[in-house]
Amino acid sequence: MTKAIGSGRINSIDILRGIVMVIMALDHVREFFNIDALTKDPLDIENGTAVMFFTRWITHYCAPTFVFLSGISAGLSASKKSLKEGSAFMIRRGVWLIFAEITIITFALTYNPFYHFIIFQVIWVIGWGLVLLGLVRLLSQKAVLFIGLIIVLGHNLLDYVHLPEGSAKQAVINIFFQSRGFTIPFSDERLLVFLYAIIPWAGIMMIGYGIYPWFLNYSQAQRKKMLMVAGLSSIFLFLAIRFVNLYGDPLPWLPQKTGFQTFLSFLNTTKYPPSLLYTAMTIGPALLALAFLEKSTNRLANLCMVYGKVPFFYYVLHFYTIHTLSVALFFISGYGSKDIISADSPFWFRPPTFGYSLPLTYLIWLAIVAGLYVPCIRFAAYKRAHSDKWWVHYL
Repeated sequence: MTKAIGSGRINSIDILRGIVMVIMALDHVREFFNIDALTKDPLDIENGTAVMFFTRWITHYCAPTFVFLSGISAGLSASKKSLKEGSAFMIRRGVWLIFAEITIITFALTYNPFYHFIIFQVIWVIGWGLVLLGLVRLLSQKAVLFIGLIIVLGHNLLDYVHLPEGSAKQAVINIFFQSRGFTIPFSDERLLVFLYAIIPWAGIMMIGYGIYPWFLNYSQAQRKKMLMVAGLSSIFLFLAIRFVNLYGDPLPWLPQKTGFQTFLSFLNTTKYPPSLLYTAMTIGPALLALAFLEKSTNRLANLCMVYGKVPFFYYVLHFYTIHTLSVALFFISGYGSKDIISADSPFWFRPPTFGYSLPLTYLIWLAIVAGLYVPCIRFAAYKRAHSDKWWVHYL
């Protein structure tokens, strides 16, 4: 088993997590700095460009891989504790992440001190996933894997369920299963925005947890074979079901004007909530990546590992860095105090008319990721030096 020297961590997990977190930052930088981010759909096949499509599409791999790896890591961490101690820690950390999403992450996104918009996304569902995982793992590891597979394979049956608009049942189904930008007024001036549905993402985490024994009980050669078989099976499942075009995604692919546009339609699966096909399309390559990153020791792998070792720290810091830089460029670009709040944007200091071309957006992305390298190294060293502190394990 390939582990980071002296840390007990598994390199392939940290490397892959670092890769997807670097790519993740591209999407968030695009949302804050690209001139078209708030006015055009990057996945618009008919009117958009291939470069913009793949700039957004490649980031589809980030959230499911991140959640999936969180499940594996939760299993590896809990394996060092008793059953009850491991479950209790998962639940406590899950509650903390839910709180962090509502407070720390929402403010990083909006810079609105009055919290007129409270946004529930990936940290929210990871938190809920850990809470649910802490409960269902009391059954058995195999039971968790089975439940996760049932959720991922079957939750698209709800695509055919239509409940009365505005009903309490619809609200519950949306929050737990089908969030697609579902909103609930919290008061006359405040809005709860649910972007990530709890149960489908928890299913992905449970599958990750279900395979954590592969990293403990099998040789490197055996694990590589198992990961490859699972990864290729997931990709084949995506291709087969997507081709049939009857189930697994509420957005069927359609013939377009050109063959290339039809290909883009085929790839354009649904993230909100993560459909079966979206999950199979993204987790399959993630499994293959884990198989082939076992022995990676090159410079690029080590660089990505730096970010992957401190995921929560990186996630929080990259949002504050992105938004703070956008504030500076907002004023440099000639905008003033009257432009801070826009009716067309939930983010302060981010009017729809602000932004730059896509090439310049890519340069900003690379600069931000590079700027976070040293802080991540130092925080990882701090965590190692203070590993005896209880609160360090929640960061």
